[in-house]
Amino acid sequence: MSDGLASTVIGKVKARASPDIGEITAATELSELGIHSLELTEIVFELEDEFGIEIEMNTVDAWANLFNVGDIVRAVRELVEKKA
Repeated sequence: MSDGLASTVIGKVKARASPDIGEITAATELSELGIHSLELTEIVFELEDEFGIEIEMNTVDAWANLFNVGDIVRAVRELVEKKA
């Protein structure tokens, strides 16, 4: 997943993660990042703005369906492809 979309998602996640987390990859579990619901919501808004998409899920659904950074990348990629 080392493409532009994945890099953008990882960058936005890293900006909200705990500063001592180290390298973030697609396999990094969201629970390891110290990201809470407010930060996840802010990441979702940033990704919507960045890619011109609408992510239709509330925070509870997001936590239930997204387990690692790769899950976020896949969800965004699917929405971007549907939009194209």
